Amino acid sequence: MEDNRFSYFLLGIGLGTAVGLLFAPKRGAETRNYLRSRTEEGAAYLKTQGQNVADSAANTVDRGRRIFEDQSKTLSDAVDAGKQAYHETVQSSTASSA
Repeated sequence: MEDNRFSYFLLGIGLGTAVGLLFAPKRGAETRNYLRSRTEEGAAYLKTQGQNVADSAANTVDRGRRIFEDQSKTLSDAVDAGKQAYHETVQSSTASSA
């Protein structure tokens, strides 16, 4: 929820800046060049941030996968130990009743 508010806040700042620049007392070519350079800077920033988010997500998925594999191994070992204990108990009870 806060991410949406922050995104809208940044969008409002960007739009307000763009409108302010359009009504600024500069020549049209100067204003367009300035807007173009700022847009390119913003695009580069968003690309960098997007890459950071993608890297973070990939790291989180890898960490989750490792944790899942570790827990699966632990559970499998526990099941195997339970089976072994069951078989030993069954064998010892059949040996003592014979």
